[in-house]
Amino acid sequence: MDALEIARWQFGITTVYHFMMVPLTIGLGLVVAIIQTIWYRTGKPEYLRMTKFWGKLFLINFIMGVATGIVQEFQFGMAWSEYSRFVGDVFGAPLALEALLAFFVESTFLGLWIFGWKQLKRGVHLACLWIAVIGSVFSAYFIIVANSWMQHPVGVDMVDGRPVMTDAWAVFTNNTALVAVPHTLFGALAVAGAFLLGIAWYHLWRRRHDGIDVVGKDGKLVPGEAAIPGRDKTDYTVWMRSLRIGAVVAMISFAGTAITGDLQGKLMFEQQPMKMAAAEAACHDGTGFSVLSVGNLGATNCDDIVAVIEVPGILSFLAKGDFTTEVKGVNSLLGEYKEKYGTHLPDNPLYGERAGQEIQYVPVMEVTYWGFRMMIGFGGIAAFAALLALWVTRKGVVPESKWLMRLAVFGILAPFGANAAGWIFTEMGRQPFVVAPNPDMNGIDQVFMFTAAAVSPGVSAGELMTSLVVLTAIYAVLLVVEVKLLVKYIRGGVASAMPELAHAQDSKDPHDKNDDGAGPDKSGDDVLAFAY
Repeated sequence: MDALEIARWQFGITTVYHFMMVPLTIGLGLVVAIIQTIWYRTGKPEYLRMTKFWGKLFLINFIMGVATGIVQEFQFGMAWSEYSRFVGDVFGAPLALEALLAFFVESTFLGLWIFGWKQLKRGVHLACLWIAVIGSVFSAYFIIVANSWMQHPVGVDMVDGRPVMTDAWAVFTNNTALVAVPHTLFGALAVAGAFLLGIAWYHLWRRRHDGIDVVGKDGKLVPGEAAIPGRDKTDYTVWMRSLRIGAVVAMISFAGTAITGDLQGKLMFEQQPMKMAAAEAACHDGTGFSVLSVGNLGATNCDDIVAVIEVPGILSFLAKGDFTTEVKGVNSLLGEYKEKYGTHLPDNPLYGERAGQEIQYVPVMEVTYWGFRMMIGFGGIAAFAALLALWVTRKGVVPESKWLMRLAVFGILAPFGANAAGWIFTEMGRQPFVVAPNPDMNGIDQVFMFTAAAVSPGVSAGELMTSLVVLTAIYAVLLVVEVKLLVKYIRGGVASAMPELAHAQDSKDPHDKNDDGAGPDKSGDDVLAFAY
């Protein structure tokens, strides 16, 4: 393995792992804010418990997301210095705004939310959470603006071989970003929906398994109570409402990702036609969408690939919105790319030993083809499971089947898989470019950068391999810590986030005043009990 290949593996591992935290943080934050809003308006104790429990899991994931994000930054400066130099003038603005505005706002108000349960008024405390959640959305927006510029560079002029921002508005309103942002947000909500559904199903199943809840003659569940703190009738309501909220969020999110994904696909057909042709294994011009193709998907010339199942007209609809317009295939596009960008890497010191190598314009089709289908497939499975869960529990009863419970829990991974597959498809489908060519620009000023030129020239393969092993080991440790913390507090139920339940204070409003009305209640547990 040469330095470029190792650097790409390093980027892939760190980015995909970090992004596993991001959608859960964004999606779960939005859901917790909505739940706390309902509690603020109704005062019902079940919504307070839901806020505390899901809020605790949200905080665990947020903290681990920050940790993985910090680790990820090291590989940019070490492995991709030429890339950083090339995009630096453009990326400076969105990344500075992400750090100085969005992240600082998010962290500050999240801290106020954590420590302000008894110190702040209800409305102010709720506002802190909403501001933090909105900050996380803006944080995602600024990051996606930077990533979208790599997919579709706009608002720049080439000066001495480097893009220099000349139109900030064009960069921040890039049509690629404006479509990618809602698509990412819906994907995050899909993760949160499955998370709520799977965990709530587990707790409802456990209540039946432990004999707390029983099913009456009419088929409806009769909630019971146990001596264990928090395992009362309100506890049943917490999990059933969490399950239903999660299922509804999951179904709405799938519809949202489908609509925004269609818009995103149409843009990709215009901006990166080779990526979409490879995603469909469309070797020849045509209108048909391949549901299943066989053959050598790794070949640069895909003449031996055969579509076993093909739906006529669907490819044209995905690309152009009609059913008759022919879409260019890989073989047609390959000639166009070679004519525009050359057949071999330039003889430039930036490319090192790779200078003069033949350029492979066709991305790895095993990744693009199956990544595209995994993204859609996992999302569809999660949405169908949510619909099925609503139907099965329509009488308020979760089946006694242990296997169904395990399936619901493992179903949490489906939208995570869809999100990961989508990002892998997006990034690897852009190869051999790290900054894809912009079809709207022509001539010598066209903005693009080959991935082979982006890797740090002064870093050896051995150094990169060492860093790859070290960073992967760090992420493995962080993964163990995250999973252990989540499992611990999930199994502990609401009582793990509300120790006061053990002291028969589950109905106490943490914002209540003392009996004399002099100020916030100071008699409860340490505020850090919620945070940690």
